[in-house]
Amino acid sequence: MALAPELSRQTKLKEVAGIPLRDSTVDNWSQIQTFKAKPDDLLICTYPKSGTTWIQEIVNMIEQNGDVEKCQRTIIQHRHPFIEWARPPQPSGVDKANAMPAPRILRTHLPTQLLPPSFWTNNCKYLYVARNAKDCMVSYYHFYRMSQVLPNPGTWNEYFETFINGKVSCGSWFDHVKGWWEIRDRYQILFLFYEDMKRDPKREIQKVMQFMGKNLDEEVVDKIVLETSFEKMKDNPLTNFSTIPKTIMDQSISPFMRKGIVGDWKNHFTVAQNERFDEIYEQKMDGTSLNFCMEL
Repeated sequence: MALAPELSRQTKLKEVAGIPLRDSTVDNWSQIQTFKAKPDDLLICTYPKSGTTWIQEIVNMIEQNGDVEKCQRTIIQHRHPFIEWARPPQPSGVDKANAMPAPRILRTHLPTQLLPPSFWTNNCKYLYVARNAKDCMVSYYHFYRMSQVLPNPGTWNEYFETFINGKVSCGSWFDHVKGWWEIRDRYQILFLFYEDMKRDPKREIQKVMQFMGKNLDEEVVDKIVLETSFEKMKDNPLTNFSTIPKTIMDQSISPFMRKGIVGDWKNHFTVAQNERFDEIYEQKMDGTSLNFCMEL
């Protein structure tokens, strides 16, 4: 009997400085580390499943002054290269970024310590979006289930252990958000929260607009709020990753854009898991001024 696709996956993660990453990323590490950033680069930074595609579409619409037709020029994953993406023989994220005209908008899931050094020396702008750990963990679980380029996550209970131990791709959520939070005043970093974006998208979009040095009319901002809603983006083939082949993402297992809500963790965590997670959370987040909203 043939195994279900998610059980037959042989993918293994490799590590760089103790951080698990996709094997093809690690195999391409020297090209990634020697990437040449430019002073006018804007880098979208997120831990996986924290609203990356959402903030990309917001940035894209601001960049195009709310022009929907211009925003539809290409699928979202081709607009802002992932600098650590590698899947030979396709061009890598670095290859795509190098071919782009300035000013470039790029993206990454890398923690601060793994970012190519040229970003820091060029004083680039960084747009970081953080999402509460519990919802992030749930969303990442469903992404792991359907992704064909990540290891099989096993059961929810097995994955729960993998996540809290930082053994998922891109490492520990705790270290990632703390790393970016701690340097937010030293560099040009706009630090946003997914939950704030859900609560008051207009206010957060205006923050991004100001950060990008744009000044758009209120009606354009309202249009951006509408066009970047979860419902709109879930139905848009340019943003819902439906064009990605099943060999990379099998959306029949779980859709790329699943729920986009705050508090879905309550449908997954057992009472015991929640208590244990809260205990670990308190230890790992001790001493940081970071505060997350777990439900709206």
